[in-house]
Formats: sequence, C-alpha cells, structure tokens
Amino acid sequence: MTTRLYTHDIFLDHLTPPGHPERPDRMKAVAAVLDHEAFAPLDRVEAPRGDPDTILYAHPYTHIERVIAQIPEEGIARIDADTCASPKSYEVTLHAIGAANAAVDDVFADTAANVFVAARPPGHHAEKTTAMGFCLFNTAAIAARHAQRTHGAERVAIVDWDVHHGNGTQDIFWDDETVLYCSTHQMPLYPGTGAKGETGEHGTICNAPLSAQDTGDQFRAAFKERILAAIDDFRPDLIIISAGFDAHHRDPLAEINLVEDDFDWATGKLMDAAGRFCDNRLVSLLEGGYDLKGLASSTAAHVMRLMRG
Repeated sequence: MTTRLYTHDIFLDHLTPPGHPERPDRMKAVAAVLDHEAFAPLDRVEAPRGDPDTILYAHPYTHIERVIAQIPEEGIARIDADTCASPKSYEVTLHAIGAANAAVDDVFADTAANVFVAARPPGHHAEKTTAMGFCLFNTAAIAARHAQRTHGAERVAIVDWDVHHGNGTQDIFWDDETVLYCSTHQMPLYPGTGAKGETGEHGTICNAPLSAQDTGDQFRAAFKERILAAIDDFRPDLIIISAGFDAHHRDPLAEINLVEDDFDWATGKLMDAAGRFCDNRLVSLLEGGYDLKGLASSTAAHVMRLMRG
C-alpha cells in the first residue's frame, strides 16, 4: 500500500474575486508539485461527490439551506467580507466532503497506507451555523463524524496546524468528549479564538497558540508539549490533520516562520502516534496556504513524509 491522493478538477470551479487569497491557483500549484516524478507512487483517485446528508453530521439543515440560498446563478456572491460563493461552489464542497469521507473509508478498510485530500475551499472556520473565513462547511468535522457513524470509531483526534485557529471545528466539538481538537496557530490573529484556556466542556480542546515571528523551534515545542501529549492521553482510533500551510514564512496572511522541514517533522510525529494508537489510520485534509510557492513546497514535504511511511 502507498499514500492515496484525492483531488479533482472541480476544485478549480469555486471562484473568488480577483486578488482574493483563497483562489483556484492554489489547486494548480499543488497539482503541479505533485506531478513531479518523485510522487509517481501516489495512488491517485478522483474525488467522489459526497452524500449531501453527511453535511448534517456537523451542521443543522438550516445552515445548509442558508449556504445554498446564497449560491448565485452567475458571478460571485459575498457571504461575508472574506467568504464567497460562485455557481458551482456547492458542488465543489460536496466533492471535498466526498473525498474526505472516502479517505476515512480507505484507512479503515486498509486500502491505503494514509490519505491526502487536495481540495478547496478550506473548512475549519465553518462553525455549526456560520460560514466564515473562506469556509462553507467543516470538512474535517464531517469526516470525523463519518468515522464514528460508519466505522464505529470511538475517539477521533483532529490536529490543525493551519496558522489561523479552527474556530469552527472547536465550536462543533466543544461539548463532545469523543473528539479531541488540537490546534497550533498564531495569536492574536483571525478569528481571535484559540487561547490556552479554551479547553471545552470535557477538556478535549487543546490549543497551543504561537506568537508573531515564532519559528519552528517554538512550533515544535508547542507541538510536543501540548498536542502530542494530548494525543497520548486521548489514544484516538483515527487522526485527521487539518493541514494548512499558511504558517510558512512566505505566507502573506500571517507572521509565523515555519519551513518545509517543520511540516515534515510534524507529519512524522502524527504518523508515529497513528502507529501507536490507531493502526496507522491517518487522513490529511488541505486547509489554508496562500503563497503559491510556500504552499507547493510545504505540501510536497508533507506528502513525501506520508509516502515514506
């Protein structure tokens, strides 16, 4: 078995205004770097269309209706100052959700060593009832619930190293003792959540905020002392990575100075944890990353580490 890659040309069809950081060129940059011969062993699968009913795993029907109602027939609609929708956006999100759920199926069926889903738009800012921060639906949260409902997973860990705190994932699992949400992120920064003291109703929220200009040294220390320690205590049946690459030093939306080796290192540490606790079941979902060169090189380091096993 090798690493499986899910992606689809439909991810180019979620359109945003000129100059918007979350743009189709992100997918082109990821596709280009993964087309290198070094990634020939990847098991490439077209992202399937997901079942719309699985969105209900993380969001009420009223939220789904509200998002669909804001999908324009043509052009680009603003949901808020940052978040947009275009005519195919709902279909695009269904393929992102379908790929994430299929990735979960793969690791439970032992048909892939691990899985990387190269999809957009990102999802971790989508709260139970609010689309925000470029995100319409929370793909990672839906995938975690899919693991529980379809495969009987008792405990799922979501590890989010996007430079922006995943307020949506935290909101969805705030009072849930069966899902551990761990995040490293710059603070203060959008969306303003993610303090260490935000621990959830059952202590299953673990935030490890970083400061502007922090480097890999501070990131790795926080990851070891808080994130990995929380995973060791939780002993998950599945690890899902919300893999944002906007903590890279080139990224224009933040001020953390990670390099490719830091993402390689963090990937390896989570693979080790997956080996100890959950029979190597690990799924990685692309979140942010807005400098195209930094996104491409960081994705390459991450996926190459997944492939090394």
